[in-house]
Amino acid sequence: MATTAIDRTRRMLSLITYLRERPGARVDEVARAFGITEDELIGDLGVLPMCGTSFRGGDLLDIDTDGEHIWWHNAEAVASGTGQPLRLAADEATALLVAARAVATLPGLSDGDRDALLRATAKLEAAAGETAAVSSRLNVTFEAEGGVLAEVDRAIAERRRLRIRYYSPGRDELTDREIDPIRLFAVGHTYVEAWCRRTEARRTFRLDRVARIELLDVPADPPPLEPRDLSEGLVQPAPTDPEVVIEVGPGGRWVAEYYPHDVAEELPDGGLRVRLRTPDPATLRRLALRLGQDGRIVSPPELADSAREAARAALAEYERLPVP
Repeated sequence: MATTAIDRTRRMLSLITYLRERPGARVDEVARAFGITEDELIGDLGVLPMCGTSFRGGDLLDIDTDGEHIWWHNAEAVASGTGQPLRLAADEATALLVAARAVATLPGLSDGDRDALLRATAKLEAAAGETAAVSSRLNVTFEAEGGVLAEVDRAIAERRRLRIRYYSPGRDELTDREIDPIRLFAVGHTYVEAWCRRTEARRTFRLDRVARIELLDVPADPPPLEPRDLSEGLVQPAPTDPEVVIEVGPGGRWVAEYYPHDVAEELPDGGLRVRLRTPDPATLRRLALRLGQDGRIVSPPELADSAREAARAALAEYERLPVP
């Protein structure tokens, strides 16, 4: 199954921090920690040396491996900023300012970290001059999961149970559950793996779909479980699951980045024909509505018909709205 570019980018960003703190780390241990194969890790290590301290290169990361250990030779120099002074072009300064302001709004930040970030942002604004005024007209919003992440992290550290209200998009419903959290991980989004007391089974919950969370004064007591193998991604459909074929135009190519799939074939108009498997094809109706004119479900035909009916129903609701 294809790994999305977003999944790989998140993984490599985490890999940089991991390697800096573990000089000479073993290849097999790093691969196991990230839930990937050693070949996938070696592939990531082949990309990292092309990254640097500037969007245009700068001081590149001097990382290599002998197949058994991984060495980052200039980690301290990159971290401390020694070498050539950092000079930012207008687009680089704009990107940094927009990102810094967005990160400062995350609810999971400590007061000290937020203050330090705001001070650094103020210094960058002063150095950027007119560029800072341009960046102030741009805005980025992160998924609202920072506060939930902090509570889940605390629950795992203190071995306590959580009560959550969780949104399930496939059923379009909110449910209240008590869960014993096991671990946090990121595959495209951030998830908590937990033992769900409502279903008495292991379940995975996406943090940005948690509408409410409460840390309980009850010890978490999940049964002993083997960690799931995430080397092939979070969603691992079985070969017997129904196949869904979706065709998207150029504006819908993001589907191949966000949805695990078997094949993504290029179309003459710059779009893609994406083939994927899912145990519950009905959950893809929302994708069809979101795509609008940028895509359509080709098969199975009953799912395509269902998506068209959902679109007609949505348009009918809009037509009932009063004209302002």
